[in-house]
Amino acid sequence: MAEQNLTPTMMQTLAGFNSKQSIGLMVAVAAMVALLFGMWMWGSTPDYRVLYGNLSDRDGGAIIESLQQMNVPYKFSEGGGTLLVPSDQVHEVRLRMASQGLPKGSLVGFESMENQKFGTSQFLEQMNYQRALEGELARSVQTLASVQSARVHLAIPKPTVFVKEKQHPGASVVLTLYPGRTLDGSQISGIVHLISSSVPNMPAKNVTVVDQSGALLSSSKSDKAGQMDATQISYVRQIEQDYINRIEAIIAPLIGADNVRAQVTADIDFAQTEQTAESYKPNQDPNQSTLRSQQTMDSTNGSGKNASGVPGALSNQPPVPATAPIVAPPGTDAADTGAASGVTSSVKEATINYEVDRTIRHTKLPVGSIKRLSVAVVLNNRTVTDKDGKKISKPLNDSEKEQITALVKDAMGFNVGRGDSLNVLNSAFNVEKEVIVPEEPFWKQPGMIALGKDLLKYLLITGIGLYLLFGVIRPALKNFSAASAAAEASKIDNAQQAEVTELDTAQEIEHDPAQEAINIHKKNIENAKIIAGQDPKIVASVIQGWVNSNE
Repeated sequence: MAEQNLTPTMMQTLAGFNSKQSIGLMVAVAAMVALLFGMWMWGSTPDYRVLYGNLSDRDGGAIIESLQQMNVPYKFSEGGGTLLVPSDQVHEVRLRMASQGLPKGSLVGFESMENQKFGTSQFLEQMNYQRALEGELARSVQTLASVQSARVHLAIPKPTVFVKEKQHPGASVVLTLYPGRTLDGSQISGIVHLISSSVPNMPAKNVTVVDQSGALLSSSKSDKAGQMDATQISYVRQIEQDYINRIEAIIAPLIGADNVRAQVTADIDFAQTEQTAESYKPNQDPNQSTLRSQQTMDSTNGSGKNASGVPGALSNQPPVPATAPIVAPPGTDAADTGAASGVTSSVKEATINYEVDRTIRHTKLPVGSIKRLSVAVVLNNRTVTDKDGKKISKPLNDSEKEQITALVKDAMGFNVGRGDSLNVLNSAFNVEKEVIVPEEPFWKQPGMIALGKDLLKYLLITGIGLYLLFGVIRPALKNFSAASAAAEASKIDNAQQAEVTELDTAQEIEHDPAQEAINIHKKNIENAKIIAGQDPKIVASVIQGWVNSNE
């Protein structure tokens, strides 16, 4: 019932407005609708983040086509080189693009070998292979965090069967680093070995690496002769820090962790030395030696009963009868008899070789051995409480210093022959208090900041809407309702005055004042009933006006 009465009332109220009031109301409603729509659009606009930067035209077109298929909104930066997508979809879109092999980059890899044409010459095949290898190596180098882009040029000579004319391949690498980033020695060495290991017969010294400013990043060993590289310097620092930690760890339980300071200087020998020695020991007892070889020769020569002389007639004659007695004279033996009867010679030779006690020793001295250590230790005084309760600083006694010095020597491996030096000093010094870094409050965390921005945005939209509703629209409607009620009351007053005038005129004509007054009163009552039945609010407004006028 109230809604049915409200609609005619609003229609009557709007009908009672003049042209200026109607135009003002329409402008206010249109401005409110436009403001609410703008706030809604601002609140529903997603936060865009960078998806890819520095895209080539080919990759950009392929990525945009894929984004349109996935119904992902996108836009470009002002320069046009960066592609932006909603922040909550960045990681998902990157994973999907990676599954499709995007972005491929402007470099051409081994995929170019898939489109080889029939009848291609050997020279073109070799050039396509070299170009594909350069592209793959550049892609591998670009995976480093500090490298923005890379180009690789390979110089591969023609193969030859002549050893003297054989040449080794070489490579040149041009790196474009991100602003504010650099490459250390280990990373540069890794790039050099990556390139040299990917091309057959390419030594590491034939690889040259430069940055975008033309500075040479790689250098040969001859350029570094007499200089320590980053790896050796890091090794020295590590050795020194290990000794410092070892010394402080063994002294800290005695006087406190904050009461000892140690510094170590290590002299490291990085020279590469190899020695080869061959030694022979004196001959040992033959009975205990190892027999290597033995040679024995025995020969006998003699003349007696054997035939001898010059062959011929005289030698073929029968023997002459013996003239000497068969029995040998006393004092002679059979051997003398044989010797007398003929000449006999016997030769015996023996050669024996023993193994020689020979020692060959090849020694390769370790690289990075410690040549000398210099250690300095500072001990803080003890803090003692006196009789009055005051804390005073008291130096260590001699026995405590000797004990600590002995512990330090054992911890560092003190070697007099190596030339080590140790200096222990007891002195009062101020102990720096440990600075406690407070934890970051939750409202400063990145996630909470983003959530706070979203909540503030929606609260601002809600506040502006409520202000427009209760601060602008509702008072305007109340003012329009009051103005319309006043207009209706004025119309009723005018109608009543017109009726009174008509009654007065009729009374003058009929010359019956009493009867005419009764008729006018009845008509007024009937009109008031009709108006009260049609619109009670107007009657209430009129009565309120009467009451206020009586006051």
